[in-house]
Amino acid sequence: MEDAIQGILKRNRLSVTDSRVKILELFLSQNGALAHGDIEKRTGERFDRVTVYRTLNSFLNKGIIHTIPTADNSIRYALCKENCEEGHHHDNHVHFVCDDCGNTICLDEVTIPEIKLPNGFTSKQVEMVVSGTCSACN
Repeated sequence: MEDAIQGILKRNRLSVTDSRVKILELFLSQNGALAHGDIEKRTGERFDRVTVYRTLNSFLNKGIIHTIPTADNSIRYALCKENCEEGHHHDNHVHFVCDDCGNTICLDEVTIPEIKLPNGFTSKQVEMVVSGTCSACN
């Protein structure tokens, strides 16, 4: 996993720091999305809130992770796929949030349908979140 982490950071022209390595390691070992608070807890007292925030912001800007809105207006973060790059996210898929356990996952095989906008309108981002009960809680 360490080689994958080093590769992601170098490919995105980010220096290798303890916080970036540890947080990226969390994302690579996680099946679902993570909240800022989850990341803080799992990294322990090694990194303060500002360090976690700056690391997440760098990863967002470089196209390493993307955000997922939730019903309670919080944000979760998940790894982007290979085709995302700096300033251009291509995560055109549905996200699922379990009402019971709160697990949030990307449904890569389910794409968001094309939205036909009126003339003169241009979409910047389309997000679709499905809530319900995951297979583990069913």
